[in-house]
Amino acid sequence: MTESPLLPFIAGDRPIAAIELTPAPAVELPHVPGLLAGAAEVDITPPPGLPKSGHSRNAHDGNGFRTRLRVRVIHLRAGVTSIALVQSDLLGGSALLNQLVAEAIKDDTDVRLPGLFMGYTHTHAGPGQFNGCEFYNRFASNRAGFDPAWTQFLGERISGAIREAVANRRPARLASGSTEVWGLTRNRSLDAYVRNDTVADKRITTHRSYAAVNPWLHLLRVDAATDGEYQPLAAMTVFAIHGTGISHHDRSYNADVWAYINDQLSRRIEAATGHRAVVGAVEGTHGDVTPAVTPGQLVFPQARRVGCGIGDAAAEVYERLAPELTDEVVLAAGLRDIDLDTGPSIDGVTLPEPAVGMAKLAGARENTTPVVSYLPPFAPGFPKPRPRGPHGEKWIVGSRRFHDRVGPTSSFPRVLPVQVLRIGELALTGLPFEITVEAGRRIEEAALAAAGGGVERVAVSSLANDHWDYLTTAEEYSRQCYEGASNLYGPDTLRFVTGAVAELAGDVVKAGGVAENLPVRRFSLHTHRYLPLPTGTAVTREVVRAPRFVEATVREEAYWELIWRDVAPGDLHWHEPLVRVETKVDGGWRPAMRDDRPVDDHGWYLGVTHRGKDRAGGHRYAARWYGPDLAAGRSHRFVLLANAGQPEHACVPFN
Repeated sequence: MTESPLLPFIAGDRPIAAIELTPAPAVELPHVPGLLAGAAEVDITPPPGLPKSGHSRNAHDGNGFRTRLRVRVIHLRAGVTSIALVQSDLLGGSALLNQLVAEAIKDDTDVRLPGLFMGYTHTHAGPGQFNGCEFYNRFASNRAGFDPAWTQFLGERISGAIREAVANRRPARLASGSTEVWGLTRNRSLDAYVRNDTVADKRITTHRSYAAVNPWLHLLRVDAATDGEYQPLAAMTVFAIHGTGISHHDRSYNADVWAYINDQLSRRIEAATGHRAVVGAVEGTHGDVTPAVTPGQLVFPQARRVGCGIGDAAAEVYERLAPELTDEVVLAAGLRDIDLDTGPSIDGVTLPEPAVGMAKLAGARENTTPVVSYLPPFAPGFPKPRPRGPHGEKWIVGSRRFHDRVGPTSSFPRVLPVQVLRIGELALTGLPFEITVEAGRRIEEAALAAAGGGVERVAVSSLANDHWDYLTTAEEYSRQCYEGASNLYGPDTLRFVTGAVAELAGDVVKAGGVAENLPVRRFSLHTHRYLPLPTGTAVTREVVRAPRFVEATVREEAYWELIWRDVAPGDLHWHEPLVRVETKVDGGWRPAMRDDRPVDDHGWYLGVTHRGKDRAGGHRYAARWYGPDLAAGRSHRFVLLANAGQPEHACVPFN
């Protein structure tokens, strides 16, 4: 994690990072017949110590990982359009990160901002502190500040993956399809949802929450030519489910339910075809949708159950698309940056200055803030009895006067990115909000009508390219639950956004792409470095405590745990392999297997945490093998892998 001049705009340790970026002009690309595609996957798991983003003050600094954080890239090139679909296991978008990645790849790829789609899984267990506005760097995590070093690391890893995908592009075929998934998600804000004029069933009963969701799973399948035949290259899903299947009390970095969605689909593809594909995902319209785990059980076994069920549904779509693969694919890309500081009006709506509602401080239903969530006017569903002004029913935190002292308008996002990509029959729409089910349905309906012929389905992805908090319908807003209180720009925001999307979707389809005169972007951010620096202090690796077995509980699987001493967290490369488990067979050692995959720290069952500094001058770490092989007579051992100059070390066997 050494700093390099790749992203020189944020190098250094200044107390305030003042950054100005001018988007590269669009380039006129030569026409390419057929379809070319490439794909890449990189690990972005950081060292322990970074604040986790998504649960605000209820979160913790990460202490290691349970499932790794990754970035997947699918690159598509057809006609005169070049697209990079970036799928990251992080909370949500950052306009600054988008701009930095676009700047980094402009000289050695043909991808520009209109075709650079940066989507996110919205896990609440990845680090924040890379956002382009003060508000989310300050309040989305348990600690505040923009981290230039962490942002640079992300930018380097993502831009490197895009370069790799572009470099390995080759003739390809593509298909997209959809299916409905029921029973694995539920609506956490049903009392607001039933206020919609379009919802006929107004019952607020537990079973109705399972019906008040966006069930549509959209899947993009790409096969590419290898050695004269087409083989699986990549797949991307768009599905609506919050990345909150794991409690905010857990201190590990993890991809939440998305780790299991992606890996289950990957396993199914490999089992069916014999080839491994790059498999990733981005959020759908998930704003009021939560994983249907057993109530009170925000734990990994439950997240795995939900995620694997969704992954199985995705695999069925993937298999069904095989006969539909084609290289006759129309690509088009459109991006429109709408600067609210210039006061634009769309469909007769001009958005007011942003404001946070009281109910946001109470937290979302499955992760409420103790005590506060019961107190009016913080309690969800406690709107102003006489709505006034552009924010209507919202109780503004601290009133308008004091709100602006804590969070002035300049600290909120002000340039709204609206992106539409046409990929054959699919129009992928990227918006920076957490979009509720009904708000998303209305956007999809408007975009489909505006796109016209050739586009058969619209998939709206939340939190793409930036982070603008929530987007609800006006009816949901009037209830002032967590989602409505988090709708920063008032009850008419959806009308403004829907008009912008419809206009852009029509322009993209008719013109074959849209690249507006994108504005110069300026960012001024208070910085704090959380990414640990290497110490350079040598420490001999050694086992501190031999492996011990810990029995299962109602909340956790059984596991074997190893404790060892090693160098400081900043002296290890956490985005590279650290540990695997081996089993003894016929007098020799080979990788232990589960579900036809090696048991190592790149799967589901092996996590690593930092236990702190010890008296001997080193640092202690724990490796846990969850759901271990308990067959009689089998011997196993942990192997600490060579990493950042530390040698491989095989630990004492156990059985």
